[in-house]
Amino acid sequence: MPKKILKGVVKSIAGKQTVVVKVRKHRMDLKYKKKVIFDKKYMAHDPKEQIVVGDVVFIEESPPISKTKKWVVLYDQSEIKA
Repeated sequence: MPKKILKGVVKSIAGKQTVVVKVRKHRMDLKYKKKVIFDKKYMAHDPKEQIVVGDVVFIEESPPISKTKKWVVLYDQSEIKA
């Protein structure tokens, strides 16, 4: 099963190698047939410590790094397997 890849905006730097990424998803409401926006924050591992607040990044699923970190920041577009 392929790993999930999400695109989001870095909202804060939570630690030395941890960033908080906000991912926005759109879903159609079944009753009213309107687009509903859902925002979710993910803690992601940033091993190179190059990310700053406001960057648009791709994050990929990984084995748990800590209690809350289960995502890793992808740096190159070549790492993304679309």
